[in-house]
Amino acid sequence: MRRRTLLAVGATVGAAAGLVGYRSRSDGSEPVIPYAPVGDERLDKRESRARGRIVDFYTAVPAGHGSGRGLPVCLVLHGASKTAADFPALGLGRFLTDAVRRGKAPFVLAGATGDRLQWRPHAGDDPQRMVHEEIPRWCAQRGFDTSRIALLGWSMGGYGSLLLAEADPGFARAVVALSPAVREGDEIFTAAPRLRGTKVGLWCGRQDGLLDDVRALAKALPEPPAAGSFADGRHNFGYWSRCLPAGMDFVSEALRR
Repeated sequence: MRRRTLLAVGATVGAAAGLVGYRSRSDGSEPVIPYAPVGDERLDKRESRARGRIVDFYTAVPAGHGSGRGLPVCLVLHGASKTAADFPALGLGRFLTDAVRRGKAPFVLAGATGDRLQWRPHAGDDPQRMVHEEIPRWCAQRGFDTSRIALLGWSMGGYGSLLLAEADPGFARAVVALSPAVREGDEIFTAAPRLRGTKVGLWCGRQDGLLDDVRALAKALPEPPAAGSFADGRHNFGYWSRCLPAGMDFVSEALRR
């Protein structure tokens, strides 16, 4: 069984979320998962007409908040090496509960498998439309408040989160992009003015090959990033797990009424 590492309660948010009292490999590749309980966490199956297939549909409610009825939603877009089925093992539900235990306003997480299509429309398979139209509908069926939505993604999912926020300005109150797989001059850059009014948080590790491109994106945004940092770290979940507490806090603040 993979060793679960300890995240100190009340950790200060910041570049590495002020993590103390935890153990990890010296290379920082092992995820640092909070020692917090999981609430109502589910992995169901849904028929996605946008994708033309059955997909895994993940939801997580912070511990102590029952079914999550009435809570706003943060949509999670995975990277190329993961699917929604990996979210429980990544500890996303624990990160969520940890944020609430540190005094942040509660919200729910929701996401579905988009495979390795960069969260872009393809012939007969449109994971972007699934996120934009179907996941909010599935969330509304659970009683979640889909009038307040944020986006969170890493690597390919960070790219997809920004892409969707640009495609429909105002759809999301905030975007958390962890090491987004962008390249200077790509469509994320050219459509960046459409992000005006959307709070964007950008994180990227200093040892990540995407660092220069993400730094360039931070400068290309119509408004400075509302959160984020460029700290030591590589392109792996060891680094992203150290950013997630700050990312969760950022989402919570953005989704407050």
